[in-house]
Amino acid sequence: MSPEDSKKSEFTLREDERGDARGDLPRIDFATFVLSLATSAMVHMGLVPDPEGAGREPVNLPLAQQAIDTLEMIQEKTRGNLDPEETKLLQSVLYELRMGYVKAKG
Repeated sequence: MSPEDSKKSEFTLREDERGDARGDLPRIDFATFVLSLATSAMVHMGLVPDPEGAGREPVNLPLAQQAIDTLEMIQEKTRGNLDPEETKLLQSVLYELRMGYVKAKG
């Protein structure tokens, strides 16, 4: 991966990746995909409001666990094929989600 490509995996989208007023969606890369699944898990755990809704969704721990399991599968299947930034992102996200799950499960 080139230095230019690694800059694109930042958490914030560059202006040319945001889409325009027509509703174009941003370009999907590995980091965006991982963060999308992580956000889904956090919404289902009740840790963050639904980004497209009017507030917090009811807690749905089975759906949260499914999103976490999906990220764990991605981690297993991509082991050795990710650059260091992607590996660190996936490890960090999984750690935070697991801790959030334990907290939500109470």
